[in-house]
Amino acid sequence: MINLLKNGANFLKKRQEDILSAAFVIAVSVALSRALGLIRYRLLASYFGHDLKLLDSFIAASVLPDAIFEVLIFGAIGLAFIPVFSKYLHGDEMQRAWKFASTMISIGLVVFLVFAILIFVLAPYLPQFIAPGVIAKDPLTSPLIARLLRIMIFAQAFFVVSIFVTGILQSFQRFIVPALASIFYNAGIILSIIFLAPVFGIYAPALGMILGALLHLLIQLPLVGSLGLRFKFNFNIKDQDVRETFALMWPRMLGLGIIRIADLINVALASIAAVGSIVAFNFAQVLQLVPISLFAGSIAQAALPSLSLRIHAQKMDQFRTLFRESFHQILFLILPFAAILAILRIPVVRLVFGAREFPWETTVLTGRVLIAFSIGIAAQASGLLLLRGFHAIKDSMTPVKINIVSVFINVTLSVLFILVLNLSLIYLALSYSVGSIVNALLMLYILDKRVHFEKKEFILPIIKMGAISIVTAFSLYIPMKFLDQLVFDTTKTVGLIFLTSVATSVGLFVYFSLSWIFKVEQVYIFAAFIKRVIKWPRKIFESASASVDAQQKI
Repeated sequence: MINLLKNGANFLKKRQEDILSAAFVIAVSVALSRALGLIRYRLLASYFGHDLKLLDSFIAASVLPDAIFEVLIFGAIGLAFIPVFSKYLHGDEMQRAWKFASTMISIGLVVFLVFAILIFVLAPYLPQFIAPGVIAKDPLTSPLIARLLRIMIFAQAFFVVSIFVTGILQSFQRFIVPALASIFYNAGIILSIIFLAPVFGIYAPALGMILGALLHLLIQLPLVGSLGLRFKFNFNIKDQDVRETFALMWPRMLGLGIIRIADLINVALASIAAVGSIVAFNFAQVLQLVPISLFAGSIAQAALPSLSLRIHAQKMDQFRTLFRESFHQILFLILPFAAILAILRIPVVRLVFGAREFPWETTVLTGRVLIAFSIGIAAQASGLLLLRGFHAIKDSMTPVKINIVSVFINVTLSVLFILVLNLSLIYLALSYSVGSIVNALLMLYILDKRVHFEKKEFILPIIKMGAISIVTAFSLYIPMKFLDQLVFDTTKTVGLIFLTSVATSVGLFVYFSLSWIFKVEQVYIFAAFIKRVIKWPRKIFESASASVDAQQKI
């Protein structure tokens, strides 16, 4: 038992030195977090699905606080803070690293406080810009959205500190605890819905966001403290490292700001459609983000510190190889799940959101929106790594210029489809996918001009995986139709589970079998990695090592 506890503690502190190990740790935790996230949305549909105006209002209110947090803090941490912080780990100048971290946290808190005060004061005037269609249908939703805004903004204060802590731990190649933090965030919201919704109604999940954000921070503090962080308030914006971070940060902030403006426009356009359109658009987006965050997000997140270290060490050949392998791994994992969401869209939506209180019309609309999103899933996934590739080589301006082009295409098509042609909500998701595809293709083209990938090694596996994915889609459709019509009673949850499980199993079997037959390299890499993973539980019960000091050194 003592060995189990010691090894468990050492496991949480352990470095994940190769990208697949780090990505696997992140992916497992992201899978758990996303599962809890889907439970959270299921509870929202169950508790508030009878009144879609409440759900529309809640989702609309969450867009602006999320946008402020992502633009000011989240995008800056992973893509600007980590590369600068990591260079002192490489050079063994830890005191300077900790001073820099404290300064960035201090600046982040002050800047966020300014924006939080603005949101709090202007909250009554913002709903008509966020969700004009919802308010036009029911003016009473305006004060509701304003109150939700004021509650939600408090949650972001904890995230300001927590995301910096996450960046520090990932720089040390500790991915387990930061990955667990998101699980606690969703757990806080779920508990709040269950226990507080009977009393506070739609305000319960908003209060849960505050609790979840606090838990997200608290779970990471012990490990970052053991590594040496001692926070001291320092608002020195003239510091050389701070200025370097801002130089990397502001283009990313601009790029994220443009994307978030597009998101706000999409929500506003969705609000003009029928009641529940914001819910359908958001729920479909949540589903398509599951494989993106699970596979692409985890690999891209794990790859950035390693890519940055290769650049600092001036090892461009290793950078190219590492990037190419990570790119192929993302596509290898994301493509079959894009096919699954496209073909099994209605069963998936019913399983995740199909609470008794959730209207059938909204379920069908969510499924149709999901197929439009699935067209761009691979582009969104690969874009996460491409973005980090640019930031690793310290070119943060090029992705911004590309974002401007892709967002312009997205918004133009959205306005054309919804306001001019009066088409359905599905075309709002389609314009989003088109913008994502343009964004990924332009980033890949320009990054290749900078680092010069070997074309055959880069493109041939993509062609193979794309062709195999098309065959996989057909292999999913046939058993789904057969089982739906002749075998399972899909009016019941058990029948839906069996239908989805069997069709998915057939599709994945076809995908991995064809990948093996056509010698797609990634299938061998993941087969070897799975063998390593199977051996991991045995290590937890082995005799604990006397010390983990060696793990603390970079």
